[in-house]
Amino acid sequence: MMGFSKEKAEEILDIKIKDENLFRTAFTHRSYLNEHPDYKNPSNERLEFLGDAVLQLLSSQFLFDNYPNDPEGQLTNFRSAMVNTKSLGKEAKRLGYGSLLLLSNGEEASGGRDREYILANTFESVLGAIYIENGLEHCRKFVEKELLYKLPDVVENRLYMDAKSTFQEVAQEKTGLTPSYRVQDAWGADHNKSFKIAVYIGDELYGEGEGKSKQKAEQNAAQEGLDKIR
Repeated sequence: MMGFSKEKAEEILDIKIKDENLFRTAFTHRSYLNEHPDYKNPSNERLEFLGDAVLQLLSSQFLFDNYPNDPEGQLTNFRSAMVNTKSLGKEAKRLGYGSLLLLSNGEEASGGRDREYILANTFESVLGAIYIENGLEHCRKFVEKELLYKLPDVVENRLYMDAKSTFQEVAQEKTGLTPSYRVQDAWGADHNKSFKIAVYIGDELYGEGEGKSKQKAEQNAAQEGLDKIR
């Protein structure tokens, strides 16, 4: 059975949920509201906004404490590798967030439960809910266990390299051409916009990415492009 269940959420998150509605909201994709006008909960976008801030703080402090000899720019690269859409989506999928999502029939039919961007946003919205109900220290333990465990591998194998720069280098080496980025779609209010951007080499599509800024969307598109070109 797909869809939110308090018991399944408690099992996945290893917590006792006090406010079931809060966590139901964390797993509510905006597409679900379009098909269920009587549904009482909002989408998870506000919780995602909060969870993103919590994640930035906790990952930054962890890096500051554990990598005392690395400069600010390097710490930023490490953090970006941990909290980008691909990384968060992978961990949300591993945890089984997809099975708890409330989606529209159309989003469900098109594979929304496995869509990286939706899962990554849900990782943040769930973290926002954990913060509201259990506080920062619980979030810290959760993030260190479910996300930051892979940081040593990221650092050791230089997986933190900027995807856009790396893709440009690889593309020029293999094709002699510089990738170009095109905005495919944009949605949301001005203060909370999301973008979908495609990256091309010549006329060939190499990747698409979504993000809360054009820069994030371009990075995600470049990462997909890297996976393809390699």
